[in-house]
Amino acid sequence: MFTGIIESTGTITAIEKEGTNLHFTLASELSDQLKIDQSLSHDGVCLTVVKTEPGKHTVTAILETLEKTNLGSWQNGKKVNLERAMQAGGRLDGHIVQGHVDTKGTVTEVRSVDGSWYFTFNFSEEFSHLLVPKGSVTINGVSLTVVNPGKDHFSVAIIPYTYEHTNFHQFKVGDTVNLEFDIIGKYLANMALPYLQKEN
Repeated sequence: MFTGIIESTGTITAIEKEGTNLHFTLASELSDQLKIDQSLSHDGVCLTVVKTEPGKHTVTAILETLEKTNLGSWQNGKKVNLERAMQAGGRLDGHIVQGHVDTKGTVTEVRSVDGSWYFTFNFSEEFSHLLVPKGSVTINGVSLTVVNPGKDHFSVAIIPYTYEHTNFHQFKVGDTVNLEFDIIGKYLANMALPYLQKEN
């Protein structure tokens, strides 16, 4: 489990294809603290560390992950948001994040507002019931508050610290991001579904 509070960023230094899998090697200040088999969130995707070396670590993405997330478009030099799994007894500074991406979103607007930024994203309308105003959403692993949700879009406001210390400062219109909706909302929606189906 994660909290959506990014600890560091890593830079992709190598990508190796093996069958339908891709092995990503990243350089980061967290790499020397990692162990093989440890879970680590990469842009909101929970991946297992399969190799460590000084200043670097390697993770593997299988075909399902590549198809459901933006990992298939990653290239050398890309900056990736990193977060280690939450420790028992630690503070939940963001919200409960599983690292299981629900769908991809597309950046449709980046707007600077006198020191802060507003980002707007389009996404599949089938997930619109999982967003509520001022609720939580995870974008590339970052826990954020939903602003003005619609049937196929929503916005978030970004403070300068988050802008500079995540890969949000690299976002441009047309970029694809990983979205994970609030697990509490997903459970509530699943429990309500049988009753809604009876009414229909």
